[in-house]
Amino acid sequence: MIKPDAVKNGYVGAILNKINVSGFKIVSLKMTQFSKRDAELFYSIHKNRPFFNDLVVFMSSGPIVAAVLEKENAVADFRTLLGSTNPEEAAEGTIRKLYANSVGENAVHGSDSDENSAIETQFHFSEREIFSGI
Repeated sequence: MIKPDAVKNGYVGAILNKINVSGFKIVSLKMTQFSKRDAELFYSIHKNRPFFNDLVVFMSSGPIVAAVLEKENAVADFRTLLGSTNPEEAAEGTIRKLYANSVGENAVHGSDSDENSAIETQFHFSEREIFSGI
């Protein structure tokens, strides 16, 4: 998912290109916006963390771009491509090093497991919106 800060800053095309040239196949894509409730549900795993309210406000502050990606070892490889949550600690060439503003506005979200990837995919897309295997 490309977060509101990166959408606002005009980085959608550059980030999608970086994903594509890194060997990922984009099998579903849409621009949408979280309501406050959507953000609370999507990030419910963090509901007891001190940053939860700020996260909800930020994630519902503007449009996001949701995507489903395919690649062998996709979750781990995408996490590597994202880079550290803190862009100052992110490796050179990673998406967060290139496009993130801060730990809180870090440009992109990536699932941390295959299980969460399936849950997050279902949150954003219906089956008819996913074009796997084409």
